[in-house]
Order: sequence, then structure tokens, then C-alpha cells
Amino acid sequence: MGDAPVPELEAVLDGGGWDVGTTFEGSPATPGPVRLGRNVCYVVLAVLFNQEDAVLLVQEAKPECRGRWYLPAGRMEPGEGIEAALRREVREESGLDCEPLTLLALEERGPAWIRFAFLARPQVCGTLKTLEEADAESLQATWWPGDPRSLPLRSLDILPVLELATRYRQSPAHPPTLPRELPCSPLCLRLLLPFSNAAGDLWLLLATAGTPHLPVVACGTSRSELRAGLRSPLLRLLRDRLAWEPQPGALGLLGLQHRPGGLGDNDGICFNVVLSIPPGSQRDEPPEPRDPALRWWPVREERLRGRVLQRIRATVPVRS
Repeated sequence: MGDAPVPELEAVLDGGGWDVGTTFEGSPATPGPVRLGRNVCYVVLAVLFNQEDAVLLVQEAKPECRGRWYLPAGRMEPGEGIEAALRREVREESGLDCEPLTLLALEERGPAWIRFAFLARPQVCGTLKTLEEADAESLQATWWPGDPRSLPLRSLDILPVLELATRYRQSPAHPPTLPRELPCSPLCLRLLLPFSNAAGDLWLLLATAGTPHLPVVACGTSRSELRAGLRSPLLRLLRDRLAWEPQPGALGLLGLQHRPGGLGDNDGICFNVVLSIPPGSQRDEPPEPRDPALRWWPVREERLRGRVLQRIRATVPVRS
């Protein structure tokens, strides 16, 4: 396989992480510090079912939505891990402990707001919060056996997440996906960009600075990108460095890495993502990069080629 980054690719396909490094492909500026509460907001949300298939709902205590029902959710705190934030929010709002099982969706409005929606399992510890235990976090919690739409909900945006959770429990659409604890200073995307043609040939885009690797693109390096969605820097890379403007499909998440209290107390995250290109926008061969720091790698080994093609169809949805 020569200088192809097979170990990195295998780790990414397995939902793992990899060293991010200090150089970023296509970035017009050096990524600045990522700090919760300053320039990024991370939110966690949990879907839990009990043995009777009732869903855990909490009654809001916030003045603007007091008395309405919602899934356990809240903002991550500086220096906190993603799974730790999920456990804390579920405990504070419902009184129960939980075990995260998998991400169901990554919901985002660019780096300024990212929400991690998890499927989790209730643990035996804790007791369901009652009205007598109401506090600033929530009024009470309940296992709701019916249609949540029959309750006054804080927002209908939980309904698609509940649908994902129900479908995942019946037939998982992707492997269990949880954050890996590896350092990452900026908020960035490690890109798996496959190109295939009608003959079944497959190429992957590589960056060649230093050791060949999957391209890593920094997010939010300009004000316009802070709320522009995570696809924005990837489309800029394709446009500026490949002179290619296809009509890309949705992003899919393969995995992510984050270490709380990382370098310089940064709250960076690296998302391993697939950017799919619909067949109608493809050609017989991938476009020649105009940037010498990028090249296409033909994946000829059948086992690895099969893994890539299978995995890119089994990703956590990214919803913008």
C-alpha cells in the first residue's frame, strides 16, 4: 500500500481517533482557541427507555418553558467530557444514573452550537425525581408510555430524535459510536472523501504534508463560518483546493475525539466525517487537485475497499 495511511484509515473506520497534528488543510487562518461559553456551545441530550419501552421525560423548571416536557438535556461545562456531561444532566434533571450507548445524531448550526443526541440505558442507581424534589434543574421526571405529542412539549425538535432512537433499537443503522478520549485543540473535521465511478473504482482524498493522512479541516476560522454549518469549510476546501463544486450529500459521522481540559484548556473536538458525493455529480476519475498538498489514493485492496464502502453507508447522521 506504499505510503497510504492504512492504520489511520482503519482506526477511523472502527470509530476511533487519531493524532490531529498542527497543520490543517484549506484553512485561511490559523485556528484560534476553542472555549466553551466563549466561542462554542456544546449541548448533550439523552433518550432513555425502560423495560416497558416508556421514554424518560423531564418537566422543565426554566421560567420561559416552565411546566413543559422535554428529554434530559443541557449544556456542557468547561473542562467536562461529553459522556460525563450527559450523565450529569440526566442525574440532575431526572434523579437517575445512565450509561451512554451510542450517539444517535449530531445536530449543529456551525461551531457556535453543536448538540450530541445519545441513546442511553438507565442504571439501577438513583430514583425518579418527584415534585417534592423540584429544583432549578427540573420540576419532576416520568417514564412516559404514550405518544409524547399528547403532552405540552418544550419543543417538537425531540420528535425526530425519538424516531431515530426507536429505529436504532429495532435495527441499528450504524455501529455504537461514542467519543474517544484523545486530545484535540481546535474544532475540526477529519475528512473521508470517497470518489467512485461506474466501474467500481474507489479513490480517497489524502493530504501529503508530512506523512500522508486524511485531510483535517479547521472549523470556525472566520466569523461567517461560526454559524454556517460544519459542511462550509469542507465545501471551501473542495472549491479552493480541488477546483471542484459538486452537489454533495449530507455529512455522516464516523467518530469523534475530545479530551476535557486539553492543551491550553481548549475544548476542541475532532469529528471524523464522510462527505458523500451523489453519483450524478461524479466522473470517470476524480478531479485533479490544484493544491500539491492533496492527492487521490486509489484503494485497490479488496478487503479495505469493501470496509470503506460498507462503513460510509453506516454513519451517525449530522443534522444542520
